[in-house]
Amino acid sequence: MKIVKHSGAIVDFNRSKLKQSLLKSGAAPAMVDDVLQLIEKEVYEGISTKHIYKMAFGFLKKISNSNAARYNLRDAIRLLGPAGFFFEKFIARLFSSEHYQTKVNLILWGKCVSHEVDVLLKNNDIITMVECKFHVGRDATTDVKVPMYILSRFNDLKERKHEIFSQNDTISKCWIVTNNRFTTDAIDFAKCSDLNLLCWDYPKSNNLKTKIDNHQLYPITCLTTLTLSEKEKLLILDIILVREIINNREDLEKIGLSPNRIKNVIKEASELCRFI
Repeated sequence: MKIVKHSGAIVDFNRSKLKQSLLKSGAAPAMVDDVLQLIEKEVYEGISTKHIYKMAFGFLKKISNSNAARYNLRDAIRLLGPAGFFFEKFIARLFSSEHYQTKVNLILWGKCVSHEVDVLLKNNDIITMVECKFHVGRDATTDVKVPMYILSRFNDLKERKHEIFSQNDTISKCWIVTNNRFTTDAIDFAKCSDLNLLCWDYPKSNNLKTKIDNHQLYPITCLTTLTLSEKEKLLILDIILVREIINNREDLEKIGLSPNRIKNVIKEASELCRFI
């Protein structure tokens, strides 16, 4: 059976690949087999992968909110847009969990001009700048022009002392982070220029997805028990991570949730972050 990918490419329906994606949600094998059977009854020639994904998400949600939330992770990260400001905060939280000091959105003067830096990190007296490239579209990639441009900004900034974490800091490293993927040329250029890259599936062993899963750093936009409007209100309150509401009924009350809704949201959040 042929299906249509997001890019418009036509490929064979791959049951094994779908099964693996469902298992990565944390669902039990028996649950995954049940969902697969339900999906296989509904698929048809020419169905889109987007439609298959929506079906899978819907079936998972009926069985387990937290598994559906984890399955929805990549789309949940896209909901941190469209401007990308909340994505930058999310990335700062991610590095903070790895024992970095962080600051977001600073204007710094380089040797030649001023630059707005998305995130700045400090660890073992090493100061690192982080530039975030946020994409709303699922198939958008970060090409070689981005690391080339950011390298020039990094070179300008590292020529001067800055008041960041202390009054005499020097930026000596640079990360580029995107919620989607880098092209092969972008990766090759970054390796050659000593720039660090982080995206959905790169580096292979410590990418954005694995960092999120390993530290249970799920964005608040993952939760299936909240509406889009409620998620936006929490982001404005600087609630970026799911774990930040587990012992925080006050902010859930601020956005107008009833006691019963709060109970359901905290239950999903706790299960997602494995606190139960």
